Amino acid sequence: QVQLVESGGGLVQPGGSLRLSCSASGITIIGYRWAWYRQAPGKQRELVATITNNGRKNYEDSVQGRFTISRDNAKNTVYLQMSSLKPEDTAVYYCNTDSSLFPWGLGTQVTVSS
Repeated sequence: QVQLVESGGGLVQPGGSLRLSCSASGITIIGYRWAWYRQAPGKQRELVATITNNGRKNYEDSVQGRFTISRDNAKNTVYLQMSSLKPEDTAVYYCNTDSSLFPWGLGTQVTVSS
């Protein structure tokens, strides 16, 4: 059974940083393009960043230059390093493949507030 577990969220002040982790079990992350998504209150889930199997990365315009997606195939984990956080980054963050292939995890809450 495939399970995605996101962690690393929390409350941070504007300008701060967080590192999110996504641990996958029941599958190997190798061979898939992975993505981070987020869903703010009252809004639809949106794609934030993607990473291909060979490490090519793409970002949504609002996070370009502030967020970095990475993957550690040996640890079966995908990461999202977030810096220069803004209040509008507040959301629940999820990981999945770029085609949302697997069941969604519970996500991890990121709150950016002073």
